[in-house]
Amino acid sequence: MPYFDAASAAPLHPVARQALLAALDEGWADPARLHREGRRARLLLDAAREAAAEGVGCRPDELTFTSSGTQAVHSGISGALAGRRRVGRRLVVSAVEHSSVLHAAADHEDRGGTVARVPVERTGAVDAQAFGRALTEDTALACLQSANHEVGTEQPVAEAAGLCRAAGVPLLVDAAQSLAWGPVPEGWSLLAGSAHKWGGPAGVGLLAVRKGVRFAPQGPADERESGRAPGFENLPAIVAAAASLRAVRAEADAEAVRLRALVDRIRARVPALVPDVEVVGDPVRRLPHLVTFSCLYVDGETLLGELDRAGFSVSSGSSCTSSTLTPSHVLKAMGVLSEGNVRVSLPRGTTEEDVDRFLEVLPGLVAGVREKLGAPAAAAPSPAPDDSLVVDALGKRCPIPVIELAKVIGGVPVGATVTVLSDDEAARLDIPAWCAMREQEYVGEEPADRGAAYVVRRLS
Repeated sequence: MPYFDAASAAPLHPVARQALLAALDEGWADPARLHREGRRARLLLDAAREAAAEGVGCRPDELTFTSSGTQAVHSGISGALAGRRRVGRRLVVSAVEHSSVLHAAADHEDRGGTVARVPVERTGAVDAQAFGRALTEDTALACLQSANHEVGTEQPVAEAAGLCRAAGVPLLVDAAQSLAWGPVPEGWSLLAGSAHKWGGPAGVGLLAVRKGVRFAPQGPADERESGRAPGFENLPAIVAAAASLRAVRAEADAEAVRLRALVDRIRARVPALVPDVEVVGDPVRRLPHLVTFSCLYVDGETLLGELDRAGFSVSSGSSCTSSTLTPSHVLKAMGVLSEGNVRVSLPRGTTEEDVDRFLEVLPGLVAGVREKLGAPAAAAPSPAPDDSLVVDALGKRCPIPVIELAKVIGGVPVGATVTVLSDDEAARLDIPAWCAMREQEYVGEEPADRGAAYVVRRLS
């Protein structure tokens, strides 16, 4: 069964498995103790730290192992903000940061701090100059991911780091998705990563803090990991994480070329095979193994279920698969179609045959989902002109509001409007996206008694 969700968690690398099993026998003791078993455990921990630091591009004494990538992000943000509290309480982040960054930002606001969220372009990339303009005198910390978790777009880290350095602001980089493919460009001050993203075991993160960065660990003091990650180290998992990072880096160049070719095939073939699809993310500056696309008139949860039954494990940022019934914050910030969203992230070893079979089954599955939902098979016909219409889609979730719009747009004369009433947050993204794909005019959003009224003018 092809597993196409490596961006969520990569399969355990064989080297990680071997290192984990070996460390279970050799690394079970307390590395803080001076007896023979403790010294042996300490040697393993030091060697793992050196290997991980080499992969990150920092000194071993700048790197801390944490219990997760999320903890690394939270500790990095809180420690840097506390260390620079005399400078100010302003935090700058991009609008498409990982939820761990945005949750830390929201907590900072709750505690009286301020947060500037820099918007992104339609590709998902932040404009470095706009990021730089957000760096005011009272900015304590800036955060910018190396590559986006959902669409794979690489961010201009080097340029942003230069602007941060000129402004005297430390930059924290969430490098969880990119560390498997190479080091982050120089210039960062703090860096966070997560082992399960590169084929290491879950439950190991890392936080690197450059020497000279003002940093004050928060929470009760602890003698382990320089006081930045309290509690007993999971040494076997740490050893496996460091070993797997070195292993995937050794394979990265060749595997990146191979997987990029497979992703290019998906990017080119899906729009040709499936009508009304939007491939999102930067087509060039992106991670080599990840592609995201959205299918008009499709319920994302149903499509993921159909793909799972066909033997393909993928993920989605569609609101149709979310317990909150809101689109992913990344797709929302990009302003792209969210319904029927599919993220394909290929793990190492993915074959051409796996990708070809995915491309073979996808069109039929999408067509089946659309048929179940009563979506129009083609552009709606044009019956006798009628007055402008109002479509009541209140209480209906994606993709139904867009489907109802598509069914009736041909019933109004060219120049007339259709107003869709909807209380589904996804409609705010998907109706404008439908207009762009169908070459109709999105007039705008108006207040309504419930939800909002989205006005579309027929152009053809």
